[in-house]
Amino acid sequence: MAQRRMFSKKITDTDMFLDLPASAQNLYFHLNMHADDDGFLGNVKTIKRMVGASDDDLKLLAAKQLILVFEDGVTVIRDWRVHNYIQKDRYRSTIYTDHKRELEVNENQQYQRIENMDPNCIHNVSNLETQVRLGKDRLEIGKDRDIYTSSPAKADDHLSENFESIWKEYPNKAGKKEAFRHYKKWRKESKEHTDEYLMAKLKAYKQDLAVNAWKKPMNGSTWFNGRFNDEYTVPDMNQQPNRAKGYQF
Repeated sequence: MAQRRMFSKKITDTDMFLDLPASAQNLYFHLNMHADDDGFLGNVKTIKRMVGASDDDLKLLAAKQLILVFEDGVTVIRDWRVHNYIQKDRYRSTIYTDHKRELEVNENQQYQRIENMDPNCIHNVSNLETQVRLGKDRLEIGKDRDIYTSSPAKADDHLSENFESIWKEYPNKAGKKEAFRHYKKWRKESKEHTDEYLMAKLKAYKQDLAVNAWKKPMNGSTWFNGRFNDEYTVPDMNQQPNRAKGYQF
């Protein structure tokens, strides 16, 4: 296996990558350094602990599609072939051949799942393993498959229905038309872009607004244009006051 790894600024200089927390960026670099010559790893959790990263860092990399995570935990760097070119005399094929057969390389030299394979073959970690209920309406996530298998008009109907459930809970109603356009584009970009992820981020954003009362909610057209990926302050509900000295910060 080659001992040198390269990184392309086509990936690492993008706003999307640079907006990640430093800990997530650091984890991404270490995953690249430890991947085999096809970009696969079977010890992601070990590397995560080794570099002091968190589960959220790993989930964020998956949500941004910088990595693809299989159900058994095997992980591949999506842009591996963008970053690296390994000479044939140094190349050693991955041991994860079954996983590699489930992927193809697109015109941008990125790994992507082969569409006609079982959609459950790659684990959707962007779910964040949370179930969020907003008001009395809970999105029917099972309808997501209709977005990709139905006619464009029917797919847009499903997206519009799901968007309305989220929009109802968003605190600033300005820019609804643009917000829906951004939402629809984001949802259609990838099956990894789920409503459950968006709902979890909205819950965190509303908690952040509650903690920081000086903040004003962004226009809906702004928040749905990728600002849902901002880092938010989530209150620690287990914090107890020190009655002698006041609250400890």
